[in-house]
Amino acid sequence: MSAEPGVNPADEMVVGRESAWHEGAAGAASPVKSLPLVSIPTSAAPSTGSGVPTKPSWLGMSAVEQERWVTEVAGQAKFRRKQIEKWIFQQRATSFNDMTDLPLAFRERLAAEFTIFTGQVVRHQVSKDGTEKLLIEFPPMGRHGAGRIECVLIREKQRRTICVSSQVGCGMGCVFCASGLDGVDRSLQVNEILEQMLRITGVLPVDERLSHIVMMGMGEPLANLPNVLPALEVASSDFGLGISPRRITISTVGLTKSIDRLLEVGKRYQLAISLHAPTNSLRNQIVPTNEKIGVEGIMEAAARFKRETGRRLTFEYVLLGGINDTLEAAEDLADLLAGQDALVNLIPYNPVAGLPYATPSNQAIARFRKVLEDRGVVVKCRQRKGDDIDAACGQLRRLVDKSSVGLADGN
Repeated sequence: MSAEPGVNPADEMVVGRESAWHEGAAGAASPVKSLPLVSIPTSAAPSTGSGVPTKPSWLGMSAVEQERWVTEVAGQAKFRRKQIEKWIFQQRATSFNDMTDLPLAFRERLAAEFTIFTGQVVRHQVSKDGTEKLLIEFPPMGRHGAGRIECVLIREKQRRTICVSSQVGCGMGCVFCASGLDGVDRSLQVNEILEQMLRITGVLPVDERLSHIVMMGMGEPLANLPNVLPALEVASSDFGLGISPRRITISTVGLTKSIDRLLEVGKRYQLAISLHAPTNSLRNQIVPTNEKIGVEGIMEAAARFKRETGRRLTFEYVLLGGINDTLEAAEDLADLLAGQDALVNLIPYNPVAGLPYATPSNQAIARFRKVLEDRGVVVKCRQRKGDDIDAACGQLRRLVDKSSVGLADGN
C-alpha cells in the first residue's frame, strides 16, 4: 500500500470496527462515516519497560465497548456508563474513586481493571501572558518506547483554546519546527488525544471550560485520522466536552489524499493548511514533503474542501526572517489567493535553539501584511504566546530531554 509523504503505511491499515465510537443524546449511535475506528484492546495497552501491559485506558474503548463491559462483565445497568462519562468529561474526575454515585464495589472493579489517564505530567509551565504548557509522557507501547508530547492552553479574552498533539514527534520535516527534528515515533491513540484535553481542562478554574480545539500540536493530524476523528467526536459530543465542531480546527501540512478523506468523514470541522510559502521553489526548501505534493495540488484539495463545506479556507504562514517574509513572497502569495475566500494567519517565527531561523522584524511583518491586505486578502497576525515557556511545538520536550529532568508531580 502506498502512503503519502510522512505517513506511516501501518497507520493507513486500520482495524475494522463494528460499532460507533460515541452515542448521541438520545442513545442512538452517531458513527464517524466511512472510516473504521480504532480502540486500544488490552493486548495493545501501553506496557512498562519490562513489556508487561499496564491497565488499559477506559477512554480507549468505544461507547459500545464500554457499555458491553458495564452490563455483561460487571453486571451493572447500562446507564452506569453515562455516569462514568459525565464524571470524566463534565466533573473532571481523575479517579474512579471520585465517582461517588457509583456503587463502591463497581468503583473498585473499575479501578482494578482500568485507568483514566495513562500518561504522567513531566512538566507544567505557566507563562506571564497566561499561556500554559503541559509536557506529558505516555508509557511504552509495543516496539515504541515512552513518548513525550506537548499540549498548550492559550488564553485570549474569553477564549480558552487547547493546542493538541496527534503524534509523538512529526514526520513532515518542516525545517523550522522543533517537533520534527527527531522524526516521528508513533501516532497517538484516541485515549492519549482525549487525555490532553482533560489534563488542560483540569488546570482551568472550575467556572471556566475549553471553548476551542486546534489540532496544531506535535505531529501531522491527517496522518492519524483513525484516532484523531474519534477523539474529536467525543470532544464535540454533548456527553463529552460539548465543543462545537465549528470551534474545532484540524491543521495539516497539506496531505491532499487525506484532505479528501477528511471531506468524506469529518467535514464538520474547520481546516487550516500550513502553507508557509506561495511557490514550489520556496516551499520545497521549507516543507520537504512539498516535492511530492506541490502547491498546485494543495490548492486544488483546499478548493474541493471549500466547495463541499462552504467554510472559509485558512492558510497558516510562519514568517521566517529573510526567507519567506519578502515583498516578492507577499506578492506571490496574493497572486495565489486572488479571488478566494481565504484567511491568512501570519505567524511570526518562534525561535528554536539550534535552528538557524529568526523572527522577522516588526517592519517586515507589517510590510508583508500590507501587501496582502492591499490585494484584498483577509489577514490575521497571530500574537506570539508563551515565549518564556518554550511554547512552540516540540521545544519543551527537547529542552527537558536534554536536561534529563525526572518526572515531576504535575506542578
